[in-house]
Amino acid sequence: MNLDLAVLLDLVGVFFFAVSGSLLAARKGFDMIGSLLLGSMVGLGGGVVRDVILAAGPPAAFSNPLYLLPPLLAAALVYFLPRSVERGSRLLLTFDASGLALFCLTGTRKALEAGMNPVAAVLLGVTTAVGGGVLRDITANEVPRLFDPHDLYAIPAMVGAVLTAGLWSLGWLNLVTGPVVVVAVFMLRMLALRFGWHSPLAARSWILSRRRRAFRRD
Repeated sequence: MNLDLAVLLDLVGVFFFAVSGSLLAARKGFDMIGSLLLGSMVGLGGGVVRDVILAAGPPAAFSNPLYLLPPLLAAALVYFLPRSVERGSRLLLTFDASGLALFCLTGTRKALEAGMNPVAAVLLGVTTAVGGGVLRDITANEVPRLFDPHDLYAIPAMVGAVLTAGLWSLGWLNLVTGPVVVVAVFMLRMLALRFGWHSPLAARSWILSRRRRAFRRD
């Protein structure tokens, strides 16, 4: 995976995430500037955090003008295709899942190339994948999907980051296995949304006992 391909994958991930941000901005009634800023925040936020942690000089979002194009294209796409807003919820989740799948791969790979050990690279890959979405949801006054107890968000990203680190360690990360990881993460995320999969609650026994007490009082 050479540098040019890595940048291309990064830009595609930025675009997918930026579309999700612009769709959410449209649903919230933001203007074009708000759409562009929210799309930029979700599209570039995770990558900026990644590059700052890696201390690899100025983040790519600020040093490479190409990174400004995907948010612009995303805002224009949502603006000129108003019917997409009518299906905003489904499209938002689809584009968000696409960005998540790409960023867990590119974030983990970049961390490994910078010399991080596999465990740290996985953590940074997950941070890259979920960071922009958290910023988007908080800015738009939404509950971040990362903290939604009825959703799987970080787990698909972690699966993708672990697979990426494993393939890298074995020398098998290439133009065939990389897309397979991306598709696997995307499908896992979409299946979780379709069937309502979620991880165990942090204090299930305590919550159940409280519900039983509330039921008895009623």
